[in-house]
Formats: sequence, C-alpha cells, structure tokens
Amino acid sequence: MKWFNSFVFLLKRIYPKRIWSVSTNEKVLYLTFDDGPIPEVTPWVLKTLNQYQAKATFFCIGENVEKNREVFNKVIAEGHRVGNHTYNHVNGYKTSTEAYLENILAFEKLGVSTNLFRPPYGKCKTSQAKPLQKKRYNIVMWDVISEDYDKNISEEQCYQTVISQAKKGSIVIFHDSLKAEKNLRYALPKVLKYFSEKGYVFNALPADVAALKQ
Repeated sequence: MKWFNSFVFLLKRIYPKRIWSVSTNEKVLYLTFDDGPIPEVTPWVLKTLNQYQAKATFFCIGENVEKNREVFNKVIAEGHRVGNHTYNHVNGYKTSTEAYLENILAFEKLGVSTNLFRPPYGKCKTSQAKPLQKKRYNIVMWDVISEDYDKNISEEQCYQTVISQAKKGSIVIFHDSLKAEKNLRYALPKVLKYFSEKGYVFNALPADVAALKQ
C-alpha cells in the first residue's frame, strides 16, 4: 500500500495537469469502466450499477461504439458519462503523435460529445497530451486500478485491491471487457455493497472535473 501511494504521488508530480482523483470531503467514489461497450458485459455492468443507484463514467473504444451502438446508447440513456478511449485502443508510447491524434479524432467523428479522455494503458506522451488539453480535453487517469484484466490475480484479490486503496474522491478503474469479465463479475457487486454500507455514493465524473482534481 505504501509503495502504491508513493508511486501515484510521483506520477502526479510528473503529470500535474492530468486528473488522478477528485478533491472532496464527501464520501463519493468515481467508478470508471474502460474498453467497452460490448453486449456480453456492459449491460450487466449497467444493471449492477442500477441496483445501487450508482452512476459511472465509461471510457469507450470507438470501434466498440460503432459495433454496439444500442449498448452505447443505453449507457447514455441510464445517465452515465462517456469518455474517449481512442478509436481502437492505441498505445501512445508506441504511436507517433500525428497518428495518435488521428485515432482520437476517429472517435470524435462517431458523433460522441465528451471532454473526457483516458489514454489506453495510461500511456500518453507529453507531445500528445498538450494538443488534447488545448482542445479542452480533461486527461483522466486514476488512483485505484482493480487489475480485473489480470489473469494472474484471483477475484478476491481484485476486490481487496479496490477496498484497500479507494478513499474519498478516488477514481477507480474497472474494465467492461471479456478479458476482465471473470474478476469484474465477482468484484464489482462486492465493491458497491462494501462502500454503500459505509455511506458512500458513486458518481459519474463531472464535466468540470479539472477544477476539482487533487
């Protein structure tokens, strides 16, 4: 836990303009879901969130939005927020700035309106981030990652990771993907129950999140 907090602190110092968590004294968590929407997992996530009156933010892959418009529209209709996660999940460190920005633009051309962006793998070079920030994108990172996608951790480990690290204003990453499905289906309901019983609420990231970041 100590090494994790030190690591996040270091990253915040390196990338101070990126959003890692929200400054608040209220018992609120910001659950986020990357890599959807897909029909096999996303509707279940929506149903589970609804059981706790929870709102979340979905960082969507453009290719999945294009393939699964009905599921994507359901995310919007149920009052959740969406963000740009590139068109096909490109790694900024392995992509030229021009190609990276073109991939983000391909997402925009789907007609999705959002000022939230999360780089896949959390990898976005400064040369890529600066033009995005000029376009008024908020680059949203996280301070808690569930590691639900990791085949080498158990469902219980995934759950324990979140409840041991999340605190007021935390931005938590899950994935509505096939790769993460096993751990997600176990951990998400338990996380919602655990924090609900402690008096927490679950909100979507606000449009003005940059003004609230820690």
